[in-house]
Amino acid sequence: MRCVIGFGARSTATAADVEALLADLPGAEALLADLPETDYVLSTVDTRLDLATEVAAAHGWTVTTAPAEVLARVDVPNPSAIVAAHTGTPSVAEAAALLAARAYPSVRTVFTAPDGPAPAVGGPAPAVGGPAPAVGGPARAVGGPARAVGGPARAVGGPAVLLVAKRASAVATVAVAAVAPAVTVVGIGAGGLEDLSPAGRAAIAGATVLFGSERQLDLVAGGATGATSVSWPSPLVPALPRLLAAHHDERVVVLASGDPMYYGIGTTLGRLLGARHVHVVPHPSAVSLACARLGWALDDVEVVSAVGRSVDALRRVLHDRRRVLVLSAGAGTPAQVAEILHDTGFGASEVTVLESLGGPDERIHHDVDAAGPLNVVAVDCRGGGGIQVVPGLADGSYTSDGQLTKHEIRAVTLAALGPRPGELLWDVGAGSGSIAIEWLRAHRSCRAVAVERDPVRAERVVANARALGVPQLSTVVGAAPGALDGLQEPDAIFIGGGFTAAGVFERCWSALRPGGRLVVNAVTVESERLVADLHATHGGELTRIAVQRAAPVGGFLAWRPMMPVTQWLVRKAAWK
Repeated sequence: MRCVIGFGARSTATAADVEALLADLPGAEALLADLPETDYVLSTVDTRLDLATEVAAAHGWTVTTAPAEVLARVDVPNPSAIVAAHTGTPSVAEAAALLAARAYPSVRTVFTAPDGPAPAVGGPAPAVGGPAPAVGGPARAVGGPARAVGGPARAVGGPAVLLVAKRASAVATVAVAAVAPAVTVVGIGAGGLEDLSPAGRAAIAGATVLFGSERQLDLVAGGATGATSVSWPSPLVPALPRLLAAHHDERVVVLASGDPMYYGIGTTLGRLLGARHVHVVPHPSAVSLACARLGWALDDVEVVSAVGRSVDALRRVLHDRRRVLVLSAGAGTPAQVAEILHDTGFGASEVTVLESLGGPDERIHHDVDAAGPLNVVAVDCRGGGGIQVVPGLADGSYTSDGQLTKHEIRAVTLAALGPRPGELLWDVGAGSGSIAIEWLRAHRSCRAVAVERDPVRAERVVANARALGVPQLSTVVGAAPGALDGLQEPDAIFIGGGFTAAGVFERCWSALRPGGRLVVNAVTVESERLVADLHATHGGELTRIAVQRAAPVGGFLAWRPMMPVTQWLVRKAAWK
């Protein structure tokens, strides 16, 4: 099997710099020890050929290279717009490793060393993994007749996985990739083999390895003669790359509950291997079956998943006369749903528990305390109006110690930040977390990190996020700029507290993706002076925001002004 070590390096890097990263590669030795490796390859961009040859010669490795424009077309799990602006590819190390492992013809083998010792990389084995890498080729239509998958021969341009995501020093970056199998993902229901389509049964019958939960494997017992059954470890996602690499020459079938592409393992595998290496045989999802039983329109239902996620996300979608389906994490989820409904003023809602849909023991009832482990919770909402969907929530929606961007200013600030689906925000000096929280409420795919130096306030940020239905908010306790180290590059940044601290703006500006937006709300004379100086250097838009609220003065009403805010919006130039 081909195992590829990809690296990228600055022009000043030496072989010793690359060797230092290899020696410190977390878990690489344990990762690779039990894989049937046939050859090790060192891969990089064309311009680093000389350095790669020097490193490879010491280990007896083969060297491959590819042009930067070819590497730029490889999806990598940890892209960097800053790196792309300087090198032409979002990650030389990850792209080179994946491309060479796939054996694309655009990769040139430029140096083959004589037989040498096995690579001495890695240290003690830690937990392996990280977020599922988004690698692979273009999307394709899925489904259709069953087909054979995998096999001992590996086609050029086949799938590959990152065993170790990129690790970086000041001058170099290293990543490790390996060959993986193409997979067929078969959706199954509570009825097991009997409910499967001919395509699903044929795929299982032809498998040499079956992946799935113990329950899923039991449901298809007898359907895969001679196949090895592998039960999913926990946690699953970090273990997937190693599992796939270990079975790279097998016909692999993955079992999934219902529709594998709806909150299922199929989407994870598609990101990991590339859509063209994942063949999906779907089954009706639990959501489809629940709507069929209830007579609800599928296109008019909100869906919240509590599987591997906080059920507090339900709070975001509760509105009078709306219908919600909650995908349960187990028997306790229905009672948790009922508690949230009571807490939010929706206690009058009709709650239905649908168990083992499509199976012989299917049951539909309203007793949230007597649910089985495999269930979906349906909520027909009745109660208070819920939380508004536009930015500028009432100040009383938040618990705070006074460090709160008031709702008029907050609405203007969110408009300036301009959240778009999937984008990442840094809320620096988060206070009560209101900007990050309302960014996340803009779209379910938005992401945010709240950075707050005060631990008590950071706890309050977490509590506010849960109460307002966005428990996925990531909170970092620490002072900027140091607390920003290691965070993913953001698409937008709001600097609330700590703007005048040394290095905060510079660190934020350097991290902001090309094309990103940065917003500062200045209130003090000192912060306004700094904003004016930076505006002179970087440009952008300055807006003076003054709000007055009516308040009683004796027996009359008078206007009481709030502190005026100078808002600076600046956009970073997009790279081409």
